[in-house]
Amino acid sequence: MLELIIASRCSGCMSCVEACPTNVLEIGAAGRPVIARVEQCQTCFMCELYCESDALYVGPDREKREPVEEARILASGLLGQVRRDYGWDEWANDPRYKSEYWQLGPYLSAGMKQQAERVGARLAQRESQRSASATQSEPPIGISASLKS
Repeated sequence: MLELIIASRCSGCMSCVEACPTNVLEIGAAGRPVIARVEQCQTCFMCELYCESDALYVGPDREKREPVEEARILASGLLGQVRRDYGWDEWANDPRYKSEYWQLGPYLSAGMKQQAERVGARLAQRESQRSASATQSEPPIGISASLKS
C-alpha cells in the first residue's frame, strides 16, 4: 500500500497522479501530489514506477498500511527499486536489470476494473442528480398552460 511521499525528492511532475489506476493520489493545495484515498490503493506500484525522482514508497502489504519512517526509507536504498527491478527508464539498457513489468498484470487489471466501476457509479449518480434537479425545475403538467391563459 502507498505509504509515503518524500516531499524533498518530489519534483511535482504529477506522473504518479496520472499513473495511478485507482485514483489514490491527487494534486494537493501546494501543487504537489498527496495521498487522498489510500484505502483504494491496489499496491500496483504504478505510482512508484512512474516517479522519476524516486519520491514514493509503496509498502508490500496490500491490505493495510505499515507505519514507516522517512529517514529509514531514505537510508534503505528501497527508493527507486521498482524502477530498477523492472528495467524502467535509465535502467532499461542495464544488463543487471531485466524487465519484469509483465508481473504487474493482475494488479493493473484489478485496479482498472475497480476504477471503471467507481467511474460508472459516479456517472450514474450525476445523471440521477441531473434528472432530479430537472424534474424539480419543470412545472407540473397543466400548470404552465394555465399560467399562459
